[in-house]
This record gives sequence, C-alpha cells and structure tokens, in this order.
Amino acid sequence: MDEQRAAAYLRRIGAARPDRPDPAALRALHLAHLRAVPFENLSVHLGEDIVLAPEPLVAKIVDARRGGFCYELNGAFAVLLRTLGYDVELLACRSFGEGGALGPPFDHMALRVRTGDGAAWLADVGFGRHSHFPLALDSRAEQREPGGVFRIRPASGGDVDVLRDGQPQYRVEQRARALDDFTATCWWQRTSPLSHFRQSLVCSRLTADGRVTLSGRTLVSTAGGSRRERELPGPAEVLAAYREHFGIALDSEPALAAAP
Repeated sequence: MDEQRAAAYLRRIGAARPDRPDPAALRALHLAHLRAVPFENLSVHLGEDIVLAPEPLVAKIVDARRGGFCYELNGAFAVLLRTLGYDVELLACRSFGEGGALGPPFDHMALRVRTGDGAAWLADVGFGRHSHFPLALDSRAEQREPGGVFRIRPASGGDVDVLRDGQPQYRVEQRARALDDFTATCWWQRTSPLSHFRQSLVCSRLTADGRVTLSGRTLVSTAGGSRRERELPGPAEVLAAYREHFGIALDSEPALAAAP
C-alpha cells in the first residue's frame, strides 16, 4: 500500500496517521476501525466475489465503503498496519460453537501485531462483538475493557484460547500464515449450508455508546445498557437503515441466497 492509499484508508476510519507504531496508536486505530467499518456478510448473499488479496480487500473498504467478515476486515487492517510501520502476522483461528465444539481450521483470522517496544498484541476487527482494543497476547491475566473481561489461556499444542467473560470465543494457532492459507475455508464459509454466514444476513458496527446491528429486517440498537429492537416494514426502510447506520448504499434489499 502506498502513502496515498494509506491516507485514504485513514480517512475512511476517521483516524490520524500515528507518529510511531506504538501501542497507544494501535489502540486508537483498532477502535476507529470498529466504529467506522461494519462487520457484514452481504457479499455472500449478493453474489459478490471475495478475493483474498491486499488490493481488493482494501478497495472494498476504502473505495466501496463497505465492510466484510474476518478475512476481509483483518486482512485489510493488516495491510494498513504494515504500511504504518507495525510488524503484522496473520493467525489462523477456530471459533468455539455450541457445546464448546471447535469450528473448522482457518474459520477465523486474527492478527499478531508487534509494536515498536517489542510487545505482541492480538488485534481483531473482524469478530463482531468482541474486544474494543487489542489484547496483550503474552499476558495470562484478566484484561478488562469496554468489550468485556478477556483472558488468554494456554491450549494444547502451543495454541491459546481467547475468553470473553469466561466463555471461550476462539482458539488461536500461533504459527504465522499467508492470505492464501484462508482461501479454502473462506470459500466454505461462503458456500456451505453449514456456515452461519449462509444462514443469516448481518451488518453490525460498534458505536460510541453501544452497537447497531441490522439482521434481515430487524434493527437492534444498544446504548448505555439499554436495548431497542424494531422490525423495519419494507425494502425502502431497510435500504435507508443501511445508508444511515453503516454508510452502505445498495440498489435493492439483500435477501438470503439460495443454497448452491
């Protein structure tokens, strides 16, 4: 990514270019990304291709002003962070499901980011409701922040589990990966009837005082501990909600894609 693209990316998330790649700047960039770029799976249902390569990922967020799911959001964020001087590695993860069952390998992507002081951080702007700030990857103590109480605990084979409020969220493999390593599972997420991304429509974004989520025609807003849910009556209201809350302009209301 050249300096012009980096500047456009920073404008997209409303963040200033940091003076140095330190932890404070990483925290600010992480929070800004979560508040500006939605977690969404609309491409799965709109028949749009998802290309795991740096420029298409950045173009979707910066030029098309869209969001995406983990491979897209964390993949693009990694490109930005590297341009800003951070040492970034892609990490393969497996999400925990019902009953503690682990999902398939590579079903989630997170980032290991090393700052100028040598500290390692787990950055993740692609897991929906999760931590607002990067987590100290080498710490085993509780990490309290606005998103909850997080803890990283050792798992088998040198992996680590990420817990939020005592519940395991995903298992992180500590070996560095390349974008291409996630292509097969990304395809599975897009096409398999077993993938939860095929089973629902979701668009969600962190706000200054809570979160706003549009799932199908259900709009849910949380603020200051209160929750408001309402059903939107039709396509016009749905399209207006995408524009107002997520900055996404669509020609027609997304609908669940038929099974391939």
